[in-house]
Amino acid sequence: MAKVSVGLRGWRFDEADIFTDDEELKPLDEIPEEPRERLVRLVSLVEEPCDVCYLEHGEAEVHRCNQAEIVYGEPKGEVLLCPEHEPDLLYWFREEGGSEYAGSLEFGDRFHEWVAAGNEAPDGYETVEHVDEDPDGLPDLPDQQDIQERVEQDFEGDRIDILELSGQSDDEAGTEDALSEDELDDVDLSTDYPSNR
Repeated sequence: MAKVSVGLRGWRFDEADIFTDDEELKPLDEIPEEPRERLVRLVSLVEEPCDVCYLEHGEAEVHRCNQAEIVYGEPKGEVLLCPEHEPDLLYWFREEGGSEYAGSLEFGDRFHEWVAAGNEAPDGYETVEHVDEDPDGLPDLPDQQDIQERVEQDFEGDRIDILELSGQSDDEAGTEDALSEDELDDVDLSTDYPSNR
């Protein structure tokens, strides 16, 4: 079974898990939970800057950041990288104890702390050779709106009756906290309140 990256290199998916025989993305409810979680997360990551660039330049100069092309780690604990900064993560992972956080949500935070402390890979540190066999042969990743529509498509939510959960009926609702007319006589409604209009 072939493994493919979608949107960003790094996270690999079994083709049969996410694509139909017609090479279209399967409906979300037909994709196993783990790859579905990664796909949904990828939608929000594909346009983001490289984390190391962002730590260097900050929000004020985000335009100087390279767009991320690579993702490592677990969803919501991931690291986004451009090819220039991938060696920093590999060095941290292999030589600086980063492998201790593999598979944990702390992975991204610990790497970001290491970079923020001024650390980086030595010049010429070996990187991973990525081979794109047919990058244009995969369907495009759906955008966030498409993902939301797919999630809601067959959703038939249940109406939750808060009053029923609290043990009250519709007739009893609101009678305990209602003010009587006598209690309202003591309320001064003439007070002027500050306004920002």
